[in-house]
Amino acid sequence: MSSVADASVSMPDRQRFPLLRALLADPFTCVALVLVAGFLLTATFAPWLAPYSPVKIDVLHKLQPPSSAHWLGTDHLGRDLLSRIIYGARTALTIAIMSVLIAGAIGLLLGLIAGYGPRWLDAILVLTFDSLNSLPMIMFALAIITVLGAGTGTLIIVIAATSFPSYARLIRAQTLALKNSDYILAERLLDASAARIIFIHLLPNVVGPLIILLSMDIPVVIMVEAGLSFLGLGVRPPTPSWGSILYDGYTSIRSAPFMVIFGGMPLVLATLGFTFLGEGLRDYLDPRLQLRRPA
Repeated sequence: MSSVADASVSMPDRQRFPLLRALLADPFTCVALVLVAGFLLTATFAPWLAPYSPVKIDVLHKLQPPSSAHWLGTDHLGRDLLSRIIYGARTALTIAIMSVLIAGAIGLLLGLIAGYGPRWLDAILVLTFDSLNSLPMIMFALAIITVLGAGTGTLIIVIAATSFPSYARLIRAQTLALKNSDYILAERLLDASAARIIFIHLLPNVVGPLIILLSMDIPVVIMVEAGLSFLGLGVRPPTPSWGSILYDGYTSIRSAPFMVIFGGMPLVLATLGFTFLGEGLRDYLDPRLQLRRPA
C-alpha cells in the first residue's frame, strides 16, 4: 500500500495541466500564449503601466518623435502614444471579449433550441440566422449607430448581433448530430425532460467546438473594432483605440510616420497571438485531429 501511495505522490507533473502542456509543446502556440498573456496583463494593469494619462493634451509637444520622455512619441495633440496604445489594448480586448462572450452565449442557447426543438421552430430560427448573416456589417453598424450613437456599448451590440448567427448554426449542427445518439435515446426512454437532455447531456458535448471558434474570432473582432474606429464609427474620442490611433497617424503620416508604425504593431501582434492560440486550442480540443500530445 505504501509503495502505491509513494508512486502516486511521486507521479510526474506531466500528468497535470494537460492543456497547458499541449499548448507549450508547440513553439508557435507557446509564443502566441506569451503574446496573449502580455496583452491581457497590459489591459488589466494599464493605469499602472501607462507613463502618462492617455487623454492629456500638450499641443506644445505635438508630433514629437520617440524620446526618453515619450518612448513612442506623441500624437497630433501632444498625447503620449505609448499610453494611448496601452489603454487601447484595454479598449480592444474589452470589446472583443465581451462581444464574443455575449454572441457565444446567445448562439449556444439558440443553437441548442434549434437543433433539439421542433422542426417549425428550427426553420424559423435558421431563417433568422441566415437573414442576419446576409446583412453587411458596415450597413448594419451604420443603422445601429444612427439609432444608439457611437460608443463602446454600441460596438459590442453590433459585433454580437452579427456574430451569434454563425455560432448558433455551429451549435445547431452539433446538436442535430448528437440528438439521435444512443445515450440521448436512452434518456428519452427514461422520460427525461428536454431541459435535462439539453443542459446535462448535449451542452457539454457541443461547447468544445464553440470555444475553438470563439478563440479564433477574437482577432477578427479586434480588427473589426479597429476598422470601425478608424472610420469614426467606433468608440468615442478621446477614448484610446488602436483604430483611432491609426487614423491619427494616417492624417499625419508625412510629418510623423512613426505613429502608423507603432499604432499598427499591436494589431499585428494581437492578431497573430490570438490566431495561433486558437489553432492550438483547436488541435487539442478537436478529437478528429490526430495530435501527438505529451504523455
